[in-house]
Amino acid sequence: MTFLTRTGTPLPAAIHASAEAAKRDPVNRREFLALASAFGATATTAYAMIGMAAPAQAAAHKSGGTVRMQMEVRALKDPRTYDWSQIANITRGWLEYLAIWENDGTFTPALLESWEINEDATEYVLNVRKGVTWNDGTPFTANDVARNITGWCDKSVEGNSMAGRFATLIDEDSGQAIEGAITVVDDHTVKLSLPRPDITLIPGMADYPAAIVPEGFDPETMLDNPVGTGAYLPESVEVGIKAVLVKNPDHTWWGTEVYGGPYIDRLEYIDYGTDPSAFVAAAEAEEIDATYSIEGEFIDVFSTLDGWNQNEIATGATIVIRPNQLAEVDGKTPYADARVRRALAMAVDNAVLLELGYAGRGLVAENHHVGPMHPEYAELPPREADPEGARALMEEAGMADYEHELFSIDDAWRKDTTDAVAAQLRDAGIKVKRTILPGSTFWNDWTKYPFSSTNWNARPLGVQIWALAYRSGEAWNEFGWSNPEFDALLTEALSVADVEKRRALMAKGEALIQNEGVTIQPYWRSLYNHTREGLVGAGHHIGFEYHPARMAWTS
Repeated sequence: MTFLTRTGTPLPAAIHASAEAAKRDPVNRREFLALASAFGATATTAYAMIGMAAPAQAAAHKSGGTVRMQMEVRALKDPRTYDWSQIANITRGWLEYLAIWENDGTFTPALLESWEINEDATEYVLNVRKGVTWNDGTPFTANDVARNITGWCDKSVEGNSMAGRFATLIDEDSGQAIEGAITVVDDHTVKLSLPRPDITLIPGMADYPAAIVPEGFDPETMLDNPVGTGAYLPESVEVGIKAVLVKNPDHTWWGTEVYGGPYIDRLEYIDYGTDPSAFVAAAEAEEIDATYSIEGEFIDVFSTLDGWNQNEIATGATIVIRPNQLAEVDGKTPYADARVRRALAMAVDNAVLLELGYAGRGLVAENHHVGPMHPEYAELPPREADPEGARALMEEAGMADYEHELFSIDDAWRKDTTDAVAAQLRDAGIKVKRTILPGSTFWNDWTKYPFSSTNWNARPLGVQIWALAYRSGEAWNEFGWSNPEFDALLTEALSVADVEKRRALMAKGEALIQNEGVTIQPYWRSLYNHTREGLVGAGHHIGFEYHPARMAWTS
C-alpha cells in the first residue's frame, strides 16, 4: 500500500521500512510516529502505517476562565538562546512555532500548513499557512519563515542553540546560512536546499528555542511591544514571582478555524520556588489549578489530594552528571584525561542512581544519551559498576588524591541523584566535595562547571541530542568534548532515514561516548504533573511544553 504526505506525495521507502520495524517493536512506535510525521505524514497516516487508529478527539471545552499553574518564572531573552522550557511557556502565548511536537510523537503543522522532504532529505519545501497575521495586522508570509531560519543559522549569537539544530545549513567559514540554501519561492513557500542530508530539521523547528519572531524583533522590548501570531498577550512578567497571559481580543487567531480555541481568558504562571512542599500547600489552599512537573515522594503526596488528577508520561528526559573536559581548576584541566572520566563512570551504578535519585520511576540508561525510546537506539553490552577498577584507573592517571568538587542545584531529584553519585565515588575511594547551589546561582554558568549535573528534556531522535550537545563546538556542549571521529559518525547518521542503517552508526557513536567517559547519564525519567478536575490541555507534555490556547475548563 502507498502512503502519502499531507501534500499527496509518496512517503520515502525508508519510512515504510521503519513502519514494519515499529509494528514488531511497540517500544519504538512513538519514535516512528515522530519520524513519519517529520517527513510529512498526517497523524492518521502515521498511525495507519503501523496498523493503529489515531486517538479520538477530546470532549467539548468551555470558553472563559482562568488557569493558575505553578512554574518557575525566568527572565525572557532572545528565543534562540532559550535554555529552559519555562521561558518558552511564557512567550508561547504570542510567539508561536512552525510545528508542534505532540505527546504521541507526531508533529502537528502550526505556522506551516505542511512540508515536503525529498527521498534523501536534501530538499525541504515548507508550505506556509495562509491567512495567518501578526497581531499588529501584518500578514505572516514566507519571508518571515526564511528570516527566522536565517537567524537560527547565525553562529555569532552567543548561546544560539538553534545553530546546532540547523548546522547543515551553516557555512563553516562565515558561521552564517549558506548562500542560496534558503529560498523564498513565493509568499507561502520556502525551499531549503541542503549540501548533505539531514532528517532532523522538522523536529528542530518544533523545539522550544524555535519561536518565530517578527521583523525587527528586539528581546529588550519584547514585553513592551509583544508582536506575535499567538492568541495571547503578556499582561505582566515578574521574574521569580508571576507571569500572566491574557487573551488578545483584538487579534483573529488562525488556530481557531484549524484546531479550535483559544478557550481560557487568562493564564497565570506562579513561581513557588523549587520546594515541592510549597506546591502541595498551594494546591491545598486552592491557589493553583495545575503543577508544572512533580518528582519524587511528592508524586504520591499529590495523589492523595481530593479533586486532582495525575498525568504521567514515559519520556527520554534525563540527567547528566558530567565532567567538563575544557574546565580549568587551579590551572589544570583534570577532566581532559579520559582515564579520569572513565573512572568516574566506572564507580557508579546507574540503577542505584535511579532508585535513590528518582524513586525508580524510569528506566536505567547507559551513559551515551540514546535509549530504547529512540528508533535508532543500538543495544550495547550491559555495563557494570567496578569501584576497584575505578580506583585503579584514577591512580594510573595520577589523580588518586585529587578532590573532585561536584556541583548541583538544590532541588530534590537532581540533588538526590548527584548526592548518590558522590556517595558511590567515595565508596570507591575517590575524594569528592559536594557543592549545592540555589537555582538563581546555578543556572548562570551551567555549561561551565568542571563537574556538575544538568537535567535534559527529551528529543524525538537520538541524533538530535547528539547534534545539540555532543558535537564539537555547540552552544549546549557542556561536556567540553570534541572528537572528529564522533562528529563524522554523527554527520553520516543525520543523513540516514533508514532506521536500521542509522542504528549501525549509532552503535559506534554510543560506544565512543561510553569509552571516553564523556558523561554519567544514569536513567530516563517518567514525568508527572497534576491538574485540578475539570481542567484539560494542561497535562504533562513530553517536552515540558504548555500551550495556553489548548487549555480549557470542561466543568
